[in-house]
Amino acid sequence: MGHRKRGHTHARKTPPSLDTHSSNTLRHSDHEQVLKHRICMVSDFFYPNMGGVESHIYQLSQCLIEKGHKVVIATHAYGDRRGIRYLINGLKVYYLPLQVMYNQSTATTCFHSLPLLRCVFVRERITIVHAHSSFSAMAHDALFHAKTMGLNTVFTDHSLFGFADLSSVLTNKLLTVSLCDTNHIVCVSYTSKENTVLRAALDPEIVSVIPNAVDPTDFTPDPCRRDNSKITIVVISRLVYRKGIDLLSGIIPELCEKHPDLCFLIGGEGPKRIILEEVREKYQLHDRVRLLGALDHKDVRDVLVQGHIFLNTSLTEAFCMAIVEGASCGLQVVSTRVGGIPEVLPDELVTLCEPSVRSLCDGLETVIIRIRTGNVASPATIHLKVRTLYTWRNVAERTEKVYNRVCREPVLPLSARLHRLHSHCGAVAGSIFSFVAVINFIFLLFLQWLLPDHLIDVAVDSSGPHSRMRQLLSKKKSKAPNPALS
Repeated sequence: MGHRKRGHTHARKTPPSLDTHSSNTLRHSDHEQVLKHRICMVSDFFYPNMGGVESHIYQLSQCLIEKGHKVVIATHAYGDRRGIRYLINGLKVYYLPLQVMYNQSTATTCFHSLPLLRCVFVRERITIVHAHSSFSAMAHDALFHAKTMGLNTVFTDHSLFGFADLSSVLTNKLLTVSLCDTNHIVCVSYTSKENTVLRAALDPEIVSVIPNAVDPTDFTPDPCRRDNSKITIVVISRLVYRKGIDLLSGIIPELCEKHPDLCFLIGGEGPKRIILEEVREKYQLHDRVRLLGALDHKDVRDVLVQGHIFLNTSLTEAFCMAIVEGASCGLQVVSTRVGGIPEVLPDELVTLCEPSVRSLCDGLETVIIRIRTGNVASPATIHLKVRTLYTWRNVAERTEKVYNRVCREPVLPLSARLHRLHSHCGAVAGSIFSFVAVINFIFLLFLQWLLPDHLIDVAVDSSGPHSRMRQLLSKKKSKAPNPALS
């Protein structure tokens, strides 16, 4: 494709890392031209599915559009939601007809997605492919195809993995292959960065730390919604093992027995819900433990403001957005001390506990005593502290610096990719994926022969500097009467 800048074969010194608080952060001089990028966010996880990855992609995309960049999103179809949909501010979403295999992740053969993703990249004249989540097979496919097509790539890792169990070993090997020639990697915490560097055997210089954020206008406190005749503990989480639901099932009966005025409000859905239902039935806690099921994002705040304490029992987290949302609504936060959670909130806004029933019960009782004695900050005070910590505009500014750096870096040609795969991934895995890369390249040549790039219709921009929406708004402003002349 003629508009893309192909990489050079000579070596190039890697610029310093773009860590959040690093003094080596990339800075541009005032006279440097502001670059506008055409970005495709790719992940299996996007709305209407709910979660931290989905929210991150949506909020980051909106802020990048606000800064003048073109952003489109590619994900798989969700039920009847397939084809092209438009969200606010001209954010275009491609719901591609790809088969879901497990937990909203698509099946991957590394080839069946190439015709669809190539069509998206060419139609939208994409210059940077930004993939999200190690759990997303579609994200790994997109990185592989984008590098075959000569596009710059960025990957954001939202999760932590182990090193011993079989699933982690296989995922880590796949990540090593996907990231060995990816231009830049973003992690949401320093703990996540260490984990990703070790898992994928990466050079730390190409890994940046850019935390998640929360829109403080969506999560504001409302103390009038609380029932102060009792103390309400709110839990909003996917009801799965990784979120520590087994710990929660041990906490509920112990605390309810000690504190007759304590109740639990639990939002979320998952396979571990049956455990909470059994606990509620066994201890006859139907009036004190409410299971709300799956929540729409717009309803989360309405649930949070009903509580006094937000409880997070996760066994592993790279960056827990839920505790930031809970604190933004003015709740006292109690959480397990795992992964990147200790980096998220200052000590005065969170009570950290070990991932055990005993430790979490002790932490909750300490907070309960403080609430009863009035020795806690007001919800408004907590909200004011949180709203300055993380903002999506700040995340977008940091991500924009990554894009500016990436677009100046070379994309490895096929021969260099094959050498990198073989040397970086080991003799066996390197040989296998080198063969896959060659087949992928041949398949791309076949698709370009079958339907050349210049015959693919160029899509009308719905975002970015040349968007139709921006042009219409400019025309309306120019036609509007000038009050100074009237």
